[in-house]
Amino acid sequence: MPTSNSTEAFGLHILSSQHKDIRRLRKTQGIAPLHGNKLWKSSYVLMDYLQEFPLEKNSRILELGCGWGLGSIFCAKHFAADAVALDADESVFPFLELHAELNKVAVNTFCGRFEDVSEADLSGFDAVIGADICFWDELQQPLAQLIERALAADVGRIVLSDPGRPPFRAMAEQLCERVPETTYTDWDVPEPHNAWGLILDL
Repeated sequence: MPTSNSTEAFGLHILSSQHKDIRRLRKTQGIAPLHGNKLWKSSYVLMDYLQEFPLEKNSRILELGCGWGLGSIFCAKHFAADAVALDADESVFPFLELHAELNKVAVNTFCGRFEDVSEADLSGFDAVIGADICFWDELQQPLAQLIERALAADVGRIVLSDPGRPPFRAMAEQLCERVPETTYTDWDVPEPHNAWGLILDL
C-alpha cells in the first residue's frame, strides 16, 4: 500500500528517499559516488517498456549499473528471471537488497565495472538490461564494447533506457548502424509516473 514515503509502480513496492529505512542506509553507506543513491526515472521507462515487450520467462538476466536494482527486481518478479545485478559501487547493494526483500524476490549482486564483464561471463545470460548507465562521456566506449561482447556471446536481448543524454545517443546511433534490426525509439510513460526516455533494444 503506497504511503507518503513509498509508492507502488509496475507491481513493485518502492521506498522514497525519505523512508526511514532508506535514511538509515544512507547514514551507514554514505553518498554513492556513481549516482546510485536514488531511484532514477529511466527505471520507470525500462519497466514500462518491458511490460509492453516482455522478456522470456525464466531468463537469466544481467542488469548493468543497477543502483537500487529495480530492473532486476522487476524481471525477477514478473518474468521469474534469475537476475544478477552489477554495479561498480558496492554501497548501492544494501538498497537493492532492501527492495528485493520488500518485493519478495532474490537478486544476486556483483561489484564490477563494464570492463570487468567478459564475453565468457555474458555467454551465461539470456538478456542484458540497464537504465541510465551512460551518463558520462567516458562510459560510452566501455558500455559499447560490453554490448559488442554481448552480441558476440549471442545474448538474446539487450534493452537499455536513458533520459536522452548525449553519450547514450551517440552510442545508440553507432549501434543502430552496426545492428540494423535494433529498435531505438523514444518512450513515454503515462501518469502517474510521467517519465520519458529513450529505449535501445537489440
